[in-house]
Amino acid sequence: MVFHPPAAGYSVKVPEGWARSTAGAATSFTDKLNRIQVRLTTTATPVTEQTADSKLVPELQRQVPKFAMGKVSEVSRAAGKAVLVTYQGDSSADPVTGKVVRDAFELYLFHQGSKELALTLSGPTNADNVDPWKIVSDSVRWQ
Repeated sequence: MVFHPPAAGYSVKVPEGWARSTAGAATSFTDKLNRIQVRLTTTATPVTEQTADSKLVPELQRQVPKFAMGKVSEVSRAAGKAVLVTYQGDSSADPVTGKVVRDAFELYLFHQGSKELALTLSGPTNADNVDPWKIVSDSVRWQ
């Protein structure tokens, strides 16, 4: 399914049937232990590997329980170059079971004009998410 919010200027493919929720500027799609989140913001300058490392990573360290840094790099996707931040952290406790899962995260930061799209993909560590996450991150399109 293609998610294309009105007047947002971007689209991204998400798996059919995943639950959708919106909180502020962020829209999330979830299925079992996997999650896709998109957030569009306005920024004067594009994020770089250096600014992601010096500004974004400390923010993630404060927000993500048991944060463990992976790496910051620049990658090419169909929508253009993006800064990719990989890391691990603990999920929120399941409201029914109380179980906490160790998650792997890929945060892609795409920039066009004054818009920045943060695409966060997460799921349990050691799950085989390489191909699905590549499909989703390659599906981003600027309109």
